[in-house]
Amino acid sequence: MNATVVLCSAASKRLIAKGVAAHPSVKRALAEGRVVITRGTTNAFVAEELCGKGIDRGAYAAGFIDRRWNVNARVGETEEIVLVRGAVTDETPDQTLAALAAGDVVIKGGNALDPWGIVGVLLASSAGGTVGRYVAAATARGVQLVLPISVSKSVHTSVIDLSQEMGTGRIALHDGLACGIFPLHGLVLTEVDALHLLFGVDAVHVASNGVGAGLGSTSLLLYGEDAAVRKAFDFVGTLRDEKDVELTGRA
Repeated sequence: MNATVVLCSAASKRLIAKGVAAHPSVKRALAEGRVVITRGTTNAFVAEELCGKGIDRGAYAAGFIDRRWNVNARVGETEEIVLVRGAVTDETPDQTLAALAAGDVVIKGGNALDPWGIVGVLLASSAGGTVGRYVAAATARGVQLVLPISVSKSVHTSVIDLSQEMGTGRIALHDGLACGIFPLHGLVLTEVDALHLLFGVDAVHVASNGVGAGLGSTSLLLYGEDAAVRKAFDFVGTLRDEKDVELTGRA
C-alpha cells in the first residue's frame, strides 16, 4: 500500500523529534549516560520530546534564516539542555564537555543535507559555536552525533566543497551575517528515518515547499504493509495543527 502526505515545517520538526526519541542510541544514552541537546529550532522539538514537557522554543534557537542569515536576539535567555540518565542537569558547558564519553549522545541540528548524507551547519561565530565546543571532543571520544534535519534542507552539491568556498572572511556581500559552513558526519535522522523507526514504513521525499499553509512544507510518498501505512498516515494527520517556533532576530 502507498500514501502521500504533506507536512508543514512544524509537523516535520515534531515527527523528526519523535524519531530521535525512538532511536536506540538515544534511548540507551537517556537510560545510562548523557544526552546534550544543542540549540536549534528542530532541537527545541527534540528537547520537548526527551524532557516530556514544553520549553520556550523561541529562546532555544541560536541562529535562523528568514530573508537573511540572522542571530536570534533571545540567545542566552535559556541554556542548552543536558540530560544525565534522563534527568535535566545544571552542569556547566565545561563540566559537560569534560564528562562526555563513549555511549553518550550530542544532538546537533543542521542547515543543509547533501546527496552523500553530510550535514552542513552554518557558522557565524568565529569560534564555531556549538560545533567548535563539542564536535572534535565527541569524535575523539566516540560520542554519538545525532543530526536531526528535514529532507527539505537537501542541497544538490557537496557540503565539503561548500566548506572550502565559504567563511566569515571570504564572503564579500551578504544578507545578514557572513557564515562558514561545517560538514558534520553522524547519525542523520530525517522525516523518512522517523517514519521507519516509528511505524516500519518506507518513505520517499517527492516535493518541497508550497504556498499559504504549505510554505516550507515537505511532501512524502509512503509505502509498506497496509496497516503500517494507514497508521503512519493517520499519525501525520494529527500533526497538522502543530505550531512552529516564533523567533525575534536582528538583521
